Amino acid sequence: MLSIALMAVLSFSSCERVDAGHEGILVNLYGSDKGVNDVSLVTGMVWYNPFTQDVYEYPTFVQTVDYPAFTINAKDGSEFTVDPTISLKIVDGKAAPIFRKYRKDVPDIINGPLYNHVRDAFRIQLNKFTTDEIVSMRDSLEKAVEKQLITTLSKENFQLEQLTSGLKYPQTIVDAVNAKAKMVQESQKVQNERAMVKAKAENKIIDARADSLANAIVAKSLTPELLRKLEIEKWKGDVPNVVTSGSPSTLFDIGKLIK
Repeated sequence: MLSIALMAVLSFSSCERVDAGHEGILVNLYGSDKGVNDVSLVTGMVWYNPFTQDVYEYPTFVQTVDYPAFTINAKDGSEFTVDPTISLKIVDGKAAPIFRKYRKDVPDIINGPLYNHVRDAFRIQLNKFTTDEIVSMRDSLEKAVEKQLITTLSKENFQLEQLTSGLKYPQTIVDAVNAKAKMVQESQKVQNERAMVKAKAENKIIDARADSLANAIVAKSLTPELLRKLEIEKWKGDVPNVVTSGSPSTLFDIGKLIK
């Protein structure tokens, strides 16, 4: 009888194992527990009645979501594009209340209600900044959005791990920034060219002064005595030949050569 009863129980029961990195949620589909208290957190091997109960698994590991881009207006009306990417996870032990609130799978929650929270956070914060402030204080803006999202997602039993805004400026600002960068580059190029021309001119002046000084030193050192000495040292003993009475004769005046 016991074995028959056990087989009867097993025939109306199902077993499911909650995988690692997940939290199991046992849901009562019928009966007096259906409603506010019809959800409970389960782990490991779970036995349940498939006719009156069901088991859902919610992932508790960190998930990275690349949301679709959207546009937001700044305080002064300029339109910015936001292309956010966030990493988040379910707070440990909070899968049951999340299911109780939404009755949806996690991807549907992330891409539905949580996406709306992300949009709202950017909208609220960008509306507080002018265009110039957003460009010059981007870090402050992103920190403000992150702070708001941490608080909002915590109320939804989700934990924000990382946020990337993917903020893109209006094309008019991009064009202005590029034009300014080009002007700075051209100005720097002109300054460099002027510096090169000035350096070459200064080098020529230095070279000319050096040559002038060298010439002055040389001229000052060439005394008449030194010049006579150089002439003698340069003379190789050659003398002019003249022809007298048909035969060559060497005539020279030593006095003249050494004067």
